[in-house]
Amino acid sequence: MAVKVYIVYYSMYGHVERLACEIFLGANSVNGVEATLWQVPETLTEEELVRLGAPPKSDVPIINQIKLPEADGFIFGFPTRFGMMASQFMAFLDSTQFLWIAQMLAQKPAGIFYSTSSQGDGQETAPLTAITQLAHHGMIFVPIGYTFGPGMFEMSEVKGGSPYGAGTYTGDGSRKPTVLELDQAFHQGKYIATIAKKFKEDTHPIFNLDNRGY
Repeated sequence: MAVKVYIVYYSMYGHVERLACEIFLGANSVNGVEATLWQVPETLTEEELVRLGAPPKSDVPIINQIKLPEADGFIFGFPTRFGMMASQFMAFLDSTQFLWIAQMLAQKPAGIFYSTSSQGDGQETAPLTAITQLAHHGMIFVPIGYTFGPGMFEMSEVKGGSPYGAGTYTGDGSRKPTVLELDQAFHQGKYIATIAKKFKEDTHPIFNLDNRGY
C-alpha cells in the first residue's frame, strides 16, 4: 500500500503554490510514496481578493478536514502575516478540533514551508510558531536541518528557507522562487516523504487508531 503524503497549503499570489508543486515532485520521487496537493479554503471574499490583486486560484482541490487522517505524513505551507502563518491556514487548523479531540493526527510526521516578503518578515518565526499546532495534534515535526547541504550556506544570492523548512521571498510580489529555493523545496519533499515511509514501515501494531486507550 502506498505511503500517502499530503501537501496542504494556502497561497494568495502563487509563491507558496510554486514551492508546493516542487515539494510534490520531490515527495513523488520516493518509491512507494503517493503525494497529493491540497489547498485550504479561502476566507476572504472575492471582492477583497480582487482589491488585493490576487490572481484566480488554481485547480488544485480544496481539502476537507475529514480527509487529513487518511494521510501518513504532511507538509504544510503558507505565506506569513506579521511573522506568523496567514490567517487562512490558521482558520483551517482551527477547524480541526474534532481531529484534535480524538488525536487522529497523532504520530504522523509533518513538515513546514513558507514565504515571506522580506528577510525580516518571519523566515524562522513563522515555522517556529506553527510548531505549536503540530504539538497539540501530537504530530511529529520534521525539520530539514542542514540536510540540503551546501545550498543551506549559499551567500552569493538571496535565498529563503531555513533548517525549519523550504522558503522563498516575494518582495513586492514580482519576485519568484529561485532555482536554489525550488531545489530546496524538492529536497524537502523527498526528505519528508522518505521519513513518512519509514514511519509507516516501522509502526508497531499497537500504535493504531483502534488502540489509543480513549
